[in-house]
Amino acid sequence: MQPEKFYYDNKIVRNFGIATIVWGIIGMTVGLLVAIQLYKPGANMGNQYTTFGRIRPLHTNAVIFAFVGNAIFMGVYYSLQRLLKARMFSDVLSKIHFWGWQLIIVSAVITLPLGFTTSHEYAELEWPIDIAITLIWVVFGVNMFGTIFKRRERHLYVAIWFYIATFVTIAVLHIVNSFELPISGLKSYYLFAGVQDALVQWWYGHNAVAFFLTTPYLGMMYYFLPKMANRPVYSYKLSILHFWALIFIYIWAGPHHLLYTTLPSWAQSLGVAFSIMLIAPSWGGMINGLLTLRGAWDKVRDDVVLKFMVVGLTAYGMATFEGPLLSLKQVNAVGHFTDWIVAHVHVGALGWNGFLTFAILYWLIPRIYRTNLFSKKMAAFHFWIGTLGILFYAVPMYWAGFTQGLMLKEFTAEGMLKYPSFLETTLRILPMHVMRSVGGGLYLVGVIVMAYNLARTMLQGSLVSNEAAEALPLEPVYIKQNTDIWHKVIERKPIRLMVLSLLVILIGTFIELMPTMTISSNVPTIASVKPYTPLELQGRDIYIREGCVNCHSQTVRPFRSETERYGDYSKAGEFVYDHPFLWGSKRTGPDLQREGGKYGNAWHYNHLMDPRLMSPGSIMPNYDWLISQELDTTTTAAKIDAMRKLGVPYAAGYAQKANGDLNNQAQGIAQNLAKDHIKVKPSKEIVAIIAYLQRLGTDIKANKTANNNH
Repeated sequence: MQPEKFYYDNKIVRNFGIATIVWGIIGMTVGLLVAIQLYKPGANMGNQYTTFGRIRPLHTNAVIFAFVGNAIFMGVYYSLQRLLKARMFSDVLSKIHFWGWQLIIVSAVITLPLGFTTSHEYAELEWPIDIAITLIWVVFGVNMFGTIFKRRERHLYVAIWFYIATFVTIAVLHIVNSFELPISGLKSYYLFAGVQDALVQWWYGHNAVAFFLTTPYLGMMYYFLPKMANRPVYSYKLSILHFWALIFIYIWAGPHHLLYTTLPSWAQSLGVAFSIMLIAPSWGGMINGLLTLRGAWDKVRDDVVLKFMVVGLTAYGMATFEGPLLSLKQVNAVGHFTDWIVAHVHVGALGWNGFLTFAILYWLIPRIYRTNLFSKKMAAFHFWIGTLGILFYAVPMYWAGFTQGLMLKEFTAEGMLKYPSFLETTLRILPMHVMRSVGGGLYLVGVIVMAYNLARTMLQGSLVSNEAAEALPLEPVYIKQNTDIWHKVIERKPIRLMVLSLLVILIGTFIELMPTMTISSNVPTIASVKPYTPLELQGRDIYIREGCVNCHSQTVRPFRSETERYGDYSKAGEFVYDHPFLWGSKRTGPDLQREGGKYGNAWHYNHLMDPRLMSPGSIMPNYDWLISQELDTTTTAAKIDAMRKLGVPYAAGYAQKANGDLNNQAQGIAQNLAKDHIKVKPSKEIVAIIAYLQRLGTDIKANKTANNNH
């Protein structure tokens, strides 16, 4: 049997590598601006398109899908070809994948600051972009499986298992979490509401972290770390156990984001139980990686690439220990909604994803350019300033989280809240936010130095676009060896491996999602809870557009500290008409679920004009453009019709009459404001958002009044 000659495609690897660097700098720069705005709200320069609420999702999308996403494709396209001893299935599909992904990112850069958002965390992009993501993901899958089918290596190495599981699980997560009813070109409502929507979102949100930020990176770790260290993977059997246990357990853990909410307690308990179990496979992967370096630790001292890998793996171990820790109810009660979560997320993002990406870039770029790294000293500088950046970022955020979480729960000896105003806790932690931005700045400087170093490396070398290789063709019939273990049967059958991976992740998915979707008693209704009026519905959409959910939650947990501060704890039936749910994941400001009737209309008007007038020291930006911008009432009928299709009980034909009710309610608010010498036209956006804020929680208050009268 004669060896076959072929060529690896390095150009596509180079393209994704450059995109990784460019989008990394952009995403992290936006992140630094976001961090500064949390102690200097004027950093948006009075611009509605650069407020925290609008660009925070731009930062997360840029880092997750642009920086990390391009890094995944860079690593996969490089390693897959060499593991399979085959060029990618189609150069055309590779180009479509690359340019399609960049266009999706550009569309996010345009639409998110403009306020086109679904509000679902890590899934804020609107429905046309969701469709584009689906199509490009299919292109990636076809290209990957096409390459697998034409391989010259029978065995599918462990890295490829993780790539396959990533492809199939992200497809399921994205499709289910994108069940939306389009209303216009860039506006939709989620099919699910309230508790159901929250469960689907955090099933998606947690597993986007699992199967986009973790499994493909584990696959790349299994390929690149042995290459860098020139050592075999520590344990093949551990890698089998690690893979199957991880993808089975991870999918169950999402509900730990919803502890103490109105999600049924059985679902919360499942989330906690599987989160604790998740430590075992997660640390199994970390241990397998670190022990791969046995006998090579002397290299770590001198090789900056291995330094990045070791710190990255350590950060992965820390983050995957902390996740289960935060799922414990007693810990979650203090840590959730605080900066502790921000610290936890960034240890994983900056340490695990960032440092692994940098290691791969430093190792890979010189090889495909057939040259040496331009400056090892610059790379070493990047490592140390990046490590300092992580410490300066994470430590103050842990401190801020502990401080705020404990302050919010503290009572005086007389049984009164010691810090009744949420703002008191915000002001106390501002120095930690300043330190966080310093850490982010240091980390960004390191990335910029890396970009310069790699650019000079590319300029001094020459890209080997088509790298010559040769390998024996695949034997037509495989003869089973006596030494084969049972898993070899799966490893040599890519479709079987994909189907088994799909079945493994669907078990937890169905058991957690189906009961809440199909058994009505899981979400009991409340008679006094009515649909939003047309003006309130429009105001809610403005609230979503401005990204208010990025700072304010709308769910009161059943703690004395929260019911004393905000009011009665939340009930599942309150949210049955909420498409989407707005429970939030971080409280930069107070909870708003009981905001209705708490203050007068004039208070809300002045607070939106200049928050510091009503709350001295507030870090909320001004929203003065809401006073000048006209409310678009041409969309009202379409929104009411869409809500009716989703099961909201508006009367038949009400869509055509809705603007009449909208105008009447707006007139009433404008007249009420006039009593406080505030002149505003009823047609302005600020009137609609005031109407929405004044509605929050009033249905439950009405229900209590009715029960008391009986």
